[in-house]
Amino acid sequence: MASIKRDYKSSMFCMLWEKKEELLSLYNATNGTHYTNANDLIINTLRNAIFMGMKNDTSFIFEMSLNLYEHQSTVNPNMPLRDLLYVAQVLQGMIKDENLYGTSLVNIPTPKFVVFYNGMAKQPERQILRLSDAFSKQDEEVNLELIVEVININPGNNEEIVNNCRTLQEYVLYIEKVRKYVAHMSIEEAVERAVNECIEEGILADFLLQNKAEAIAMSIFEYNQEAHMKLVRQEGYDEGYDNGKYKGIVVGKKEDILERFTRGDKARTT
Repeated sequence: MASIKRDYKSSMFCMLWEKKEELLSLYNATNGTHYTNANDLIINTLRNAIFMGMKNDTSFIFEMSLNLYEHQSTVNPNMPLRDLLYVAQVLQGMIKDENLYGTSLVNIPTPKFVVFYNGMAKQPERQILRLSDAFSKQDEEVNLELIVEVININPGNNEEIVNNCRTLQEYVLYIEKVRKYVAHMSIEEAVERAVNECIEEGILADFLLQNKAEAIAMSIFEYNQEAHMKLVRQEGYDEGYDNGKYKGIVVGKKEDILERFTRGDKARTT
């Protein structure tokens, strides 16, 4: 698992919302709106940007707002910082023909940052991540802030959002099947069984029929990546625990020696 490489240009989550109609449905579910004209939506997702080789999952302009949607199967507290880099690149492309040194104000769409989380680690139904949480020095006045809303889409969470977007609902059902089967078979077998069952039951059927091989490969990779990150975190915890335990023993021994030396020194002076 340590040598996992990303061989695919996208993820299954990204592919599901490549079409404007699907993306508008996700936007409506997330915001409680009922827009119908998908042609008003402008997709500007980063794809292999030169700067830092960055890619984001989905970004688009709609109703004068710039929406950056990310999907996470692992807990990532650095999303505000990542989104700061993403939005800077997106905006740079949008205003390349504008005069930033002129006397007229350059208008930009209002940004909104959302993460859809469906990892195995237990997380709140909704939470807010702030860029300022990462600041080394916490001042009362914050001069730069970026807020990310994390929406948990695991079963039993945010059901109104999930149920109001059919593709999102079916994606959750698909992931649930994979996790159910992987408990007693290999990930390869679990994914293939889940894909075949979903096609039979009409769950993401059109998408899976058209992209079956790639969907299976991406799901296997994403599951292995999630398991790998979980292993890395556990190894880091164990290493930290062992180091802390060792340091505690060393410090304890030093304090014990110092205390005995001090007692002996006092006895000699009396």
